Amino acid sequence: MPFINEDCRQPLLSSKKSMKKLRFFCEGSQFNQILCAFLISIPMFCYGNTIGWMSPMTLLLQSDKSPKGVPLTDLEISWMASLPYLVCVPGTYLMAAIGDRYGRKLALLIMSGISVAVWVLKLSSMNIWVFIIARILAGIIMAGSCVTCPTYIKEISEDNIRGALGCWGALFFTTGSLFAYIICDVCSYNVILIIFTIIPAVHFVIFLTMPESPSYLIKRGREEEASKCLQWLRCRSEFDSTIKSEIDYVKREQKNDEGREQFLLRNILSDKILRRAFQISLVAALSRELCGAVPVLNFAGDIFHLASEETGLKLSANQQAMVLGTVQLCGATLASGIVERCGRRPLLFVSSAISGLSMCLLATWFLLQYLHPPAWIPVITLCLCIFCDAAGLMPIAVVIASETFSFKYRGTVLATTMAIASVADFIQLLFFKPLVRAIGIHVSFYFFGLMCLLTAVYVIIMVPETRNRKLEEIYYDLKTNKEKKELENRNAF
Repeated sequence: MPFINEDCRQPLLSSKKSMKKLRFFCEGSQFNQILCAFLISIPMFCYGNTIGWMSPMTLLLQSDKSPKGVPLTDLEISWMASLPYLVCVPGTYLMAAIGDRYGRKLALLIMSGISVAVWVLKLSSMNIWVFIIARILAGIIMAGSCVTCPTYIKEISEDNIRGALGCWGALFFTTGSLFAYIICDVCSYNVILIIFTIIPAVHFVIFLTMPESPSYLIKRGREEEASKCLQWLRCRSEFDSTIKSEIDYVKREQKNDEGREQFLLRNILSDKILRRAFQISLVAALSRELCGAVPVLNFAGDIFHLASEETGLKLSANQQAMVLGTVQLCGATLASGIVERCGRRPLLFVSSAISGLSMCLLATWFLLQYLHPPAWIPVITLCLCIFCDAAGLMPIAVVIASETFSFKYRGTVLATTMAIASVADFIQLLFFKPLVRAIGIHVSFYFFGLMCLLTAVYVIIMVPETRNRKLEEIYYDLKTNKEKKELENRNAF
């Protein structure tokens, strides 16, 4: 268990009882926040396992050596691949409702329990309907990873580290995917499933000792528990003024939301500032889906094959997946390391701009194939697109959405934006190849490039910086010059 300096006189929080005094960390240490965020991110790692498992296992399950005895058909594999994206749409609202009503901690424990169930089902039977049910449950994990994890991390973190910790979702997801690629290449089918079962099972037990979100506790009127929770998270004593100050701020934030309608989306769309904040969150979420990462991953095999003819670099399908997983991991690691230094806005702008230019270059390469352009160009553009997605578009979209709304709206906004993004993913997976045959692959990639460049322009014009800022400061930036002037005139009187 984590420890802090005895001067902090701080109890380690359990579900309902106060805990032992801690000894190792000085007052104000951020270790407990980092530990808690690490454990909150483990379900994202498990989500990465479920997505990463499909790539190498598709080859095995459709081969003559399939553990089922007969190869799975293309239709069966297609349903297994696409179902999580469909289930994620209602799943985001389900996980948001559980988190808002019963607490972030319970929602996260449910995610770990479902992760165990996914792999136990696959261990217990090779029936295709068992696989389908397991992939449906994977959609719930995906939904929780998009809604519960970023919300929980935001609510337990101090302002000066919440961006870095918020990027851990992308970091743990990419690490989980890469881990799946590697062990699926070296372990037997049943050993793989056992390893994937143990990880969430151990996480479930350990996370029982972690605290609930302070915002949730305050919302439920459990102020004393919230105080103890913050004392542990901030490594401070119960008499520290910063604890009371933080509780007062959360109470003030939640009081501002009182008396509004229960249909939260209506509240958001009817309020000018909330509507602008929602628009920014939605654009950020869709920019990740329309950056070209999904189709680029689908064409990765063809691109590596074309490159190998000229460069002599020949990689198996699993090795290609490992290369892309490594690129994603590098991007996610960079994001968590620099987001608190450079801010959300610059990182989103740079990643959108570079991704847009790389997509345009890839489209031009396909358009001019008859001229035999260098084979290294598509490989570089592919890696740039995947890197930018992991380094900026994927993590920043979630961080911005969680930072621009109060407790009351946070879960609903993340659920709505991620549901719309999941629909965009499903449509791309369903219609991309027919559209490529109809209009040409270069047109498709020019479209993705244009979307990324337009996002970069939108970031410059509309998106405020949210790094280390309070909600009222962010909302002030969302006001027009006219609205700011009117506010100043009212304050003058």
